[in-house]
Amino acid sequence: MKKHLAAAAVAFLCGPAFAADNVKIGFVTTLSGPAGVIGKHMKDSADLALSMLGGKIGGLPAQIVYGDDQQKPDIGRQVADEMLKRDKVDFLTGVIWSNVLLALYQPAIQSGNILISANAGPHEIAGEKCAPNFFSASWQNDQTPEAMGKFMDDQKMQDIYLIAPDYSAGKDMMSGFKRFFKGKVTAETYTKFGQSDYQVEISQIRDANPKAVFAFLPGGMGIQFVKQYAQAGMREKIPLYSAFTVDETTLPAIGDAADGNYEVGFWSPDLDTPRNKEFISAFGRNTITCRPSMGHRASTR
Repeated sequence: MKKHLAAAAVAFLCGPAFAADNVKIGFVTTLSGPAGVIGKHMKDSADLALSMLGGKIGGLPAQIVYGDDQQKPDIGRQVADEMLKRDKVDFLTGVIWSNVLLALYQPAIQSGNILISANAGPHEIAGEKCAPNFFSASWQNDQTPEAMGKFMDDQKMQDIYLIAPDYSAGKDMMSGFKRFFKGKVTAETYTKFGQSDYQVEISQIRDANPKAVFAFLPGGMGIQFVKQYAQAGMREKIPLYSAFTVDETTLPAIGDAADGNYEVGFWSPDLDTPRNKEFISAFGRNTITCRPSMGHRASTR
């Protein structure tokens, strides 16, 4: 994928239609509200990457234009449209949420510009809506939870309670989990997107009395759920397994409530590889938000 992205960028920058003397990148992300913690990490990382490239892409001076989608599909589409028409960006990237990506996808694709997803990965774009000017630098939504489904299935676990937000990524995540988990699913609950109070759902989990819970609740949703789950005394009774819920963006806010959680992920700040250490060191020097992950009892990659 990295080679494909590089080839696409080179082809675009070297093509005869490209006459500008700089590169302008439109970066759509969430910079406000509870989910802003994720957007800030994305912005900091993009700024760092451009700095490490000497401020140039393809040998040309580069600029990043940021836009706040406010975690709303209609706003995300509006921001992307303004970047394409007003700011005349050459690339569109960023996008945390799958429903936001789906909302801005067709206008971006039809513009002829290259669209690169840095996070969101709805299954539709990997299938029926696939386009030659779309690239993913991340994943398809169901890939990561597939690993947790296999892990829990290998452990011969049964009676698993599933919980996720009611939007495209939530459904993709649960589909991926169930693709590899062949045991009994006690219940499958979809909550309001952006929800902050989970007392009702936690009471339902208590009444169902499953052997474990698998959750996909990213950003502020995960912070609130994990903290309330621990406060309700559930952590010691019913173990919590998750994807994109207890990670480097949410751990500072979740704190000790994450103790004992099982999290699946493809990357962690404390991944012991030379390239990752180089990035974390540079990120730490340029921001004050990055910290090694703590509180994970097990991780499956």
